[in-house]
Amino acid sequence: MTNYDLTNIFAKIIKGQIPCTKIAENDDFLAFEDISKAAPIHIITIPKQQFTSFEDFSQNADSKLIANFWRFIQKITEEQNITEGYRLITNVGSDANQTVKHFHVHILAGQNLGGLMAQDKLKR
Repeated sequence: MTNYDLTNIFAKIIKGQIPCTKIAENDDFLAFEDISKAAPIHIITIPKQQFTSFEDFSQNADSKLIANFWRFIQKITEEQNITEGYRLITNVGSDANQTVKHFHVHILAGQNLGGLMAQDKLKR
């Protein structure tokens, strides 16, 4: 785990210092509504451990934690009746606009999400 900031917003949410609208929680993971929704359904899922990015999580978490994280996300989609037409997104680094240096996955749904990226933003 590299350069983890104990004061990032997700660390504070995990510690209960900042409130959130919880969707699901267990000993290892937390899911809550994003306050800056990019779609009608926008859920953030995080491990409670200190991982800065998908890369950090993939390299340093044990295989059981990794598998359980993806099962946690699957359980959320089932419980929220999100069965198709959804997107899972994780941003890694500044070029991907990762704003919180705590590994997290966005679950987006509830409308047509369009193409993967806006075509006018692609560098050619």
